[in-house]
Amino acid sequence: MRKITIVQVGFIDVNCYLIPSGKDGCLYIIDPGSEPEKILREIDKSKFTDYRILLTHGHVDHIGAVPDLMKALPVSKFYLHEDDVPLYRSPDNCLLPWIPPVKNLPEPSTSAENCEFRIIHTPGHTRGAVCFHFEKLNALFSGDTLFRAGVGRTDLPGGSQESLMSSIKDRIFTLPDALEVFPGHGPSTSIGFEKENNPYIE
Repeated sequence: MRKITIVQVGFIDVNCYLIPSGKDGCLYIIDPGSEPEKILREIDKSKFTDYRILLTHGHVDHIGAVPDLMKALPVSKFYLHEDDVPLYRSPDNCLLPWIPPVKNLPEPSTSAENCEFRIIHTPGHTRGAVCFHFEKLNALFSGDTLFRAGVGRTDLPGGSQESLMSSIKDRIFTLPDALEVFPGHGPSTSIGFEKENNPYIE
């Protein structure tokens, strides 16, 4: 049975996803944006000996709990697309006065070879934005690229409306209509629903 735990964290309710591996006994943690104690309370440490953190992009609201989780858990992989590493490291990556820059950030890996999911590079919201496609779960974790009846903003540094639309139309909307989409904020949706109902995509 599929079990995806959603932990809403932080000032703007980032969806942090906890996904048990069906293959090698790890727990995937997608976009631990803040409130590490809240995330840790949702994790049954007796069930896992390995943890892997995956970031859909490098914005500050999606990375805040990374340092504390890296200290608290035996994390074997911490992934971020290479095009978002400069944003991730930048002291200007903040939303003052609400979200300050994150301190003591660990170095991410820019490669993640794994047969359980596919990384789809979807630039637009940021240069290094990605989606994680877990085919066996029929799940796409879209970060801030695609929301239910919405799309990611492109007015922040590294954003591009043209790139975002191209990513959605050419890389996401080519996936099956029945594929469930789990975004970085808000409720889940599906590829088919967004094709028919998303007002931002022509």
